[in-house]
Amino acid sequence: MYRGATEGYKPNVDLCREKLLPLGINFKVCNKPSEIPYDNEMLDMVINRHGDFNATELYRLLKNDGVFITQQVGGDNDRDLVEMVLPGTEKPFPHSNLKEQRKVFKEAGFQIIRSEEAYRPILFYDVGAFVWFAHIIEWEFPNFSVEKCFSQLLKMQKMINKTGKIEGTIHRYLIIAKK
Repeated sequence: MYRGATEGYKPNVDLCREKLLPLGINFKVCNKPSEIPYDNEMLDMVINRHGDFNATELYRLLKNDGVFITQQVGGDNDRDLVEMVLPGTEKPFPHSNLKEQRKVFKEAGFQIIRSEEAYRPILFYDVGAFVWFAHIIEWEFPNFSVEKCFSQLLKMQKMINKTGKIEGTIHRYLIIAKK
């Protein structure tokens, strides 16, 4: 059984080399989901969580009856929270949703075995936790800073004082596709 993995984010590359190579997993650095460094039709399964992908490239990599499984963050993720602090901010990944991605996979030649989409609550019980969250997810909260968003953060604190929490919505989708 062949086992391989790819990663392009530098801190993860070092971690993958350290952890995967000793286990006999063929690890390769890859920054372009449209140019994965494996041969045609060599993989039985590809699993992806929150990473970029290219359906045509996946089709090339998978053997006949091969399966691709992914769970992704949808384009509506945290939008209500973004609007609270940075109104009018554009969505970073507007096409990241089940309807559009199902179409992409079908056009690449895949059969959709399973697909699901979920919108679930995310809760913050203090503004400091939210500030930390907004800082680490800079692609969703571009140019966020306490100084820039101070008045909005004060409104969030009032919501916490009144209801005990700030509530937003996460967006996820799942696709299992077969070649």
